[in-house]
Amino acid sequence: MDEHVEALAEQDGWQAEGFAARIHYQGGGDHYSIEYYAPSECVVYWKVKGDGEVAVPVGRNTVPDPLRDRIRQDLAAAEVDPEIESRTL
Repeated sequence: MDEHVEALAEQDGWQAEGFAARIHYQGGGDHYSIEYYAPSECVVYWKVKGDGEVAVPVGRNTVPDPLRDRIRQDLAAAEVDPEIESRTL
């Protein structure tokens, strides 16, 4: 497992799986799953719909700023450059 993934997994709400870390977020009636991938150093936002069985990737401009700020803070705490959060895929 990657050291940055392990560091994220030690933070509240994050889970590790191989070379990726994931956190789930609920707010304002919306549900998101956010994933950090160590090999490509990227963050992907998924909007979870309905009963949680369907998730679609969404652009960062549709994600609430407080959530994006939280993700950048978590990345920084795991010694990952928080600027990768804004990296376009």
